[in-house]
Amino acid sequence: MANADLAAPATCRRAADEFDGWSVGAPTVDSMKFRLKSLADRLTAALLLLPALPLIGLLVLAIRLTSRGPAVYRQTRVGKGGRIFTMYKLRSMRMDAEAATGPVWAGLSSDSRVTPLGYWLRRLHLDELPQLFNVLSGEMSLVGPRPERPEFVKVLADQVDGYLDRLGVLPGITGLAQINLPPDTDLESVRRKLVLDCEYIRTSSLFLDLRIVACTALRVFGLRGGRAVQLLGLHRKVARASADTSAELTHGHVTPHYATSSSHVLVISRPHAQEALRSTEA
Repeated sequence: MANADLAAPATCRRAADEFDGWSVGAPTVDSMKFRLKSLADRLTAALLLLPALPLIGLLVLAIRLTSRGPAVYRQTRVGKGGRIFTMYKLRSMRMDAEAATGPVWAGLSSDSRVTPLGYWLRRLHLDELPQLFNVLSGEMSLVGPRPERPEFVKVLADQVDGYLDRLGVLPGITGLAQINLPPDTDLESVRRKLVLDCEYIRTSSLFLDLRIVACTALRVFGLRGGRAVQLLGLHRKVARASADTSAELTHGHVTPHYATSSSHVLVISRPHAQEALRSTEA
């Protein structure tokens, strides 16, 4: 299915119409294939942690020496079936990154909240290394839809048709959507990633997972500009729902606007923000 031109989100399965607390009611995929995949992921994570632990230790020391605050932080995310779990990351931002705004999506332009060392941690995806512990504990997978923060899921479930379908499997450190599309900035970008998340759930296989992991590794080592996805036959082109408009999500409301800038962010209302700040790096 390389170079496929995928149309707007055809959901893999219908999710619940309401996102009530964390009783999501999203369909989960419990096939033998995904149970074996989870077991293989946990074994692989255990093996990867052997060489990763010394590197994580060095990075923790570097973070503590170059910026104020803890080196590893915990952040609440939504996992399979809507279950809440704590995800671990190496801190790449200032401690007060979201003190004034609450939880936000960063734009595609440079982010002043990111520390100098954090820039390279993000660019090389080294800030994700502690998530191997999440995989080892069975909360995440090596490959799957990226886990989102609860404050955003509550809003996106109302605004994006079929959004909860992506909660059918364990979330991943990397995935088909992540290697093909840039970080989310508006509702249109969320819809496009949903297409690829659902494609992954429908077509998941060991061979596909191996190619996605290999592609991620090639990107870490500098093979960028879409060359890695092309080389491994993973390139996907997702058609936009609208050619000239997008939507910005601000305080839980959608405001359509013409897509003239790449710096739009998603902002959640202050009550949710205060709750989130207790578990984030901000």
